[in-house]
Amino acid sequence: MFSLNYPMLPHGIRLLIAAFLLLLGACSNAERQLTTLERIQSEGVLRIVTLNGPTTCYLLDSNSAEGSTQAGPECDLAQQFAESLGVRLQIINADSLDEVYRSLTAAGGPHMAAAGLFESSARAAQARFTKGYAEVNLQVVFRQGQPAPGRVEDLVGQRISVVRGSVQAEWLAAQKQKLPKLEYTEVDDLDVQDLLSMVDDGELDVTIVGANELAISQFSLANVRIGFELPQRSLVWALPPGGDDSLLLAVNQFFARLRGDGSLQRLQDRYYGHTDLLDYVGTYTFAEHLQKRLPQYEKDFRTAAEGQGLDWRLLAAIGYQESMWQADAVSKTGVRGLMMLTQNTAQSMGVSNRLDPKQSIHGGARHFSAVYRDLPDSIHEPDRTWFALAAYNVGAGHLEDARRLTQSAGLDPDKWLDVKKILPRLSKKRWYSKTRYGYARGGEPVAFVNNIRRYYDILNWVSQPRLEGGQLAAAGEHRPGVAPPAAQQPAATPPRL
Repeated sequence: MFSLNYPMLPHGIRLLIAAFLLLLGACSNAERQLTTLERIQSEGVLRIVTLNGPTTCYLLDSNSAEGSTQAGPECDLAQQFAESLGVRLQIINADSLDEVYRSLTAAGGPHMAAAGLFESSARAAQARFTKGYAEVNLQVVFRQGQPAPGRVEDLVGQRISVVRGSVQAEWLAAQKQKLPKLEYTEVDDLDVQDLLSMVDDGELDVTIVGANELAISQFSLANVRIGFELPQRSLVWALPPGGDDSLLLAVNQFFARLRGDGSLQRLQDRYYGHTDLLDYVGTYTFAEHLQKRLPQYEKDFRTAAEGQGLDWRLLAAIGYQESMWQADAVSKTGVRGLMMLTQNTAQSMGVSNRLDPKQSIHGGARHFSAVYRDLPDSIHEPDRTWFALAAYNVGAGHLEDARRLTQSAGLDPDKWLDVKKILPRLSKKRWYSKTRYGYARGGEPVAFVNNIRRYYDILNWVSQPRLEGGQLAAAGEHRPGVAPPAAQQPAATPPRL
């Protein structure tokens, strides 16, 4: 500690030295380098680079460029992290995996990458990796009808392609050291979805993908099968090399918090928890109906959805689950039409002819919107949409019975993950005898919701406009998941996990 109590110095000199030291201290504080996290919060923007795809980020279609929104597992996580920092999210879309990593080392580049990445020793000079937020198996896939590879040796002589610079390419390079005859190619102008399609069409024999990538794309891959799996790897985010650890620590703490409160599990369930429900016949049929049936009714779905503040793809998914987009569908129980409305529901929604597809679609939209609005205020998105679908199927009374049973079981009656475990109990006397509305086929609304979620995901992916490399999307434009009726959506609060 400095002392200025030197009697031999004149008083004026002592004051001058004191002022100089104060000024020096002020300059020192002003020149202190802000940490990466402090700079992000000071600027109010978090820049994240990603890849366009169903397991990362994809654009939802819109009538205007300003209204375009992005969804996807990585977008959801990035949006939540940005909000936890109190900043706006800016998404940069790269064209390739190599471009993702190059951008991390560029001046003025993104703060980090969230692009379905696995930790890679080969990328150590280009990035620092966070702790993992999810475990994924890599799967060696092949075309049905060809010999199934069951071990590495079976890959010799096969036509194999993987994404350039990926951990799959690293693994193949290591195997080639042991099996010199093993041949493969790395591509940077194709993505995982392209490679899977090439295997499906017979243009490739084998590729290697994450289990999540295969699951979410299975609807269009009638001929792709799993040969064998590689050990699990962790999905991570990547930060630029060097610099301080403030952002890295913040991300790791964020992942730990989401893992602890169940948010990561809900994220996985949201995007992948229903992907195994459609068999190969069902997915092939749906793909065919996308081409031949949906175009007849898409305009009506869009118009009806817009009138109720709904996402048109959700409405179309409900229609497909109900009738497979058949305007003259009739069931043994008396429901009929494209949206399979009961006579009472049709009358209450102003539908005079249930077999008129336009009337049916508009009536179904009004009915779903009403069901959605009538749910308890304690249920929030995305659960609110799943609850509305369940009530649309089984009735609000039976759903409320299931919620009460859920609460009695010590679970959360406002979370779909919990209530869907309890709904099947409504078909068992031991349980429905305790309810107000009695017996119901409780397993049906669970399947109903899961199937619609699957159809909705497919419609999201196939209807999205493609992004150009480097295009930006502000956080205010980000709207993950299903859009609820506009009247029920708080301003500037998108539905999310």
